[in-house]
Amino acid sequence: MVYAIIAGGVFLSDLILKRYMDKKYARKVRHPRLGGRIVLEKYYNKGAALNFMVKRPNLLRIIHTVILVVVGVFSYFLMRLSGHALEKTGVALLLGGGLNNLYDRYTKGHVVDYFHLNFGPKWLRAIVFNISDFCIFIGHCSPLPDRRSHDQRIL
Repeated sequence: MVYAIIAGGVFLSDLILKRYMDKKYARKVRHPRLGGRIVLEKYYNKGAALNFMVKRPNLLRIIHTVILVVVGVFSYFLMRLSGHALEKTGVALLLGGGLNNLYDRYTKGHVVDYFHLNFGPKWLRAIVFNISDFCIFIGHCSPLPDRRSHDQRIL
């Protein structure tokens, strides 16, 4: 139940932030925050990360849907296992963020991204993110369940 709340919280919080950005801010206008370290800028991304498949949005939507179905099935079986809190949290973050961005693709035809990180390497500064993107990244990086026995893990 807690993992459904995590996924729902990610989905709902980013949905609220995206709606706020859509109402309050014009596209491609930069608004520095936190001493310029974060820059708010509304951007409509028709592709995936780094505008991948920007010219094939319908195919991207299908691929995005298939991936989330696979993650959802994996999640169903993972949630039935005891333990694995880190993995379950990661999958919940991945599902919440992925479903939010997929919702944008189906309802708007694009994903609403809204902030830059204005530090680090130049390539990182050029990317416009949303909260779901970070949740997808964190969820993707969480370890998968370790299927080895306890004795094998010690060795």
